[in-house]
Amino acid sequence: MNVTVRIPDALAERLAADGADLERQALEALALEAFRAGRLTRFELRELLGLETRFELDGFLKEHGINDGMTLEEWEREQRALDRLGL
Repeated sequence: MNVTVRIPDALAERLAADGADLERQALEALALEAFRAGRLTRFELRELLGLETRFELDGFLKEHGINDGMTLEEWEREQRALDRLGL
């Protein structure tokens, strides 16, 4: 699915002034919020962001101030997601 986000040109220019990729920023913000809200597992977050390894995901989460430790609930969600995928 493709999603379009409309941003006024003047604001988009300021947001991208440092050469930032606004599409990637929007994807990461959406993904992080969904992860924080418990709507995405670590595996799903990694897949959505196109990260190849768990270590890359751990680094991404650390960069964004998210504790890299897993709660029991998160671990169980991860296991269920992996079971659904047959992994």
